[in-house]
Amino acid sequence: MVKWRIERGVVQQTESLVRGFYEVVDARLVSVFDARELELVIAGTAEIDLGDWRNNTEYRGGYHDNHIVIRWFWAAVERFNNEQRLRLLQFVTGTSSIPYEGFASLRGSNGPRRFCVEKWGKITALPRAHTCFNRLDLPPYPSFSMLYEKMLTAVEETSTFGLE
Repeated sequence: MVKWRIERGVVQQTESLVRGFYEVVDARLVSVFDARELELVIAGTAEIDLGDWRNNTEYRGGYHDNHIVIRWFWAAVERFNNEQRLRLLQFVTGTSSIPYEGFASLRGSNGPRRFCVEKWGKITALPRAHTCFNRLDLPPYPSFSMLYEKMLTAVEETSTFGLE
């Protein structure tokens, strides 16, 4: 059912795109990459503007820009190198690409959707992401070190996302 819904109406376009792609790039060369790596190879990396990211982030569930957990969150992101920041962006949004217009132009599955951090879960849980909604569910960790370690684990060791 999922395959039918995703492909309905775009089968010919998808086949043409894939055929054209393989005319330019040898399929054997592409097969060594997973989806995340292939996106980085094709799109490259960008230097993330943390000010733009922070200014275009919304908060839910009791979090706000001055909440201690949110201040720790941004301190952790500042501590990340650019590759880790891109992985965080990909973990939450499903892509490591930043729109040309910046974070204000992020899109979700049904149109414009800002990056969002929502309070969720117990402190024993890892952060989770909802890529369709550009939302990071972030537990209210009791210390910066715990938040940093859990964020690092979620971003570097997982490739799953929550569904709603």
